[in-house]
Amino acid sequence: MFDSVALAAIAGTFLLAGAAKGVVGFGLPTVSLALLTVAFGLPQAMALMLVPAFVTNVWQALAGGRPLALFGRVWPFLLMAGVTVWLGALALTRVDVQLLSALLGLLLVAYSVVSLAGLKLSLTARQEAWAGPLLGSMNGVLTGMTGSYVVPGVMFLQAIGLPRDQLVQAMGMLFLVSTLALGLALGGNDFLSLELGLASTAALVPALAGMALGQRLRRQLPEARFHQVFFVALLLLGGYIVAGAVGELAA
Repeated sequence: MFDSVALAAIAGTFLLAGAAKGVVGFGLPTVSLALLTVAFGLPQAMALMLVPAFVTNVWQALAGGRPLALFGRVWPFLLMAGVTVWLGALALTRVDVQLLSALLGLLLVAYSVVSLAGLKLSLTARQEAWAGPLLGSMNGVLTGMTGSYVVPGVMFLQAIGLPRDQLVQAMGMLFLVSTLALGLALGGNDFLSLELGLASTAALVPALAGMALGQRLRRQLPEARFHQVFFVALLLLGGYIVAGAVGELAA
């Protein structure tokens, strides 16, 4: 399946995605999924990102101190975000993959617009109690359908008022749970293969190299400016995915 050009594209994608995560603390699954979907298609992109996403998010979930206390607060949200992934993954075998690609593009566009506009929700403790399982379930279904972990999960974690370090740590927990659940769902629906697994494992090297590069760039680039460039690029890429999927459906 993968010739030298394809392998170079995979390596370059994870180098770029890792650099984004190194600068701002997130973005590896989102960037890699968006670019790989354009190059190889949605199911293959979801499989390729599994190993780099898992390894980098183990570190992110444990960093920041007191992970057990944080987990004790958000576990209902994480539980539903994990157990509902298989529901969404069923769509991969029942729905035209171009429709799911278009949905991925729309999620990326929505996430980018909300982030660029600086829109933030705020939830009280009482609202958090019921919104966590509800939004976790929505996040899980969308993860299974598109491979994207961020909508509405990241928005929920921002809305409950976590301090910056705990927010990054909670995002790591969400991404880790989602990656594990997605891997099981893809395997259960026969979307994983030895070749995809080996390519995903090999992609860990450029992903970690990109993270190291991004951490060095963080000290030289204004973070606010990088956020703007990041989300504008993600907005354009999401629009491109939507346009390509719609074009394929209309053909």
